[in-house]
Amino acid sequence: MLTRRFLLGRARDALSEEERRVVEDSMTTVRTVPARTCLSRRGELVNQSLLLLDGFICRYLDDRDGHRQLVSMHVPGDFVDLHGFPLKRLDHDIVTLGQCALAVYEHRTLVDILERYPRLTRWLWFSTLLDAAIHREWIFRLGRLGAEGRVAHLFCELYERLRMVELADDGRFALPATQADVAEACGITGVHVNRVLRLMRERGLATFRAGEVRILDHKSLIALAEFDPIYLYGQQTAWVSAA
Repeated sequence: MLTRRFLLGRARDALSEEERRVVEDSMTTVRTVPARTCLSRRGELVNQSLLLLDGFICRYLDDRDGHRQLVSMHVPGDFVDLHGFPLKRLDHDIVTLGQCALAVYEHRTLVDILERYPRLTRWLWFSTLLDAAIHREWIFRLGRLGAEGRVAHLFCELYERLRMVELADDGRFALPATQADVAEACGITGVHVNRVLRLMRERGLATFRAGEVRILDHKSLIALAEFDPIYLYGQQTAWVSAA
């Protein structure tokens, strides 16, 4: 199934075979989108929602001087803009980080799912609540952690989310982002993030090179990040407990 990563590592097993088939068969099309493509702009009317099948997507806001703040990152298995179904317009921009594959769901199709499949509707609602939980943790990270803790937390979170969908293992995961992207996600400057990454490398915590993050010392990185994956509502957190 193209949509096999939807809720994988969380509640995928709770979906019936029929519900899994509905998710698979209800997409209108699959789009392959190049890196750094804007999928939706702030204030635009939206009439479809996107399930990320492959790649990375971010949501961001720009201030009036053009300075960007990434407010979330999405990994395969995430519905990127399901909340746009009831809201009709988004209050932020959505852009691909690397090349992405996306399953497209027309909102009129979602109406049919809501009316015919109440259990599946609850799981779609669950996926939007996960977004809210992750947003709260990002607020905590930006408001209470120093620069090193912010970067460490981002790496810990992405590793755990990717591990859930079988795209991370042995402390490694692909991240098609630049240091500027990391800086914008963590609310620090590009110069500062470069310094943080150098310190993390020198202390043997983690490296970020050529689009790959490698976590070298799980226990110390988790402590630096004050990372607790409870907000991700995963079925397993073995790498955290083992650390």
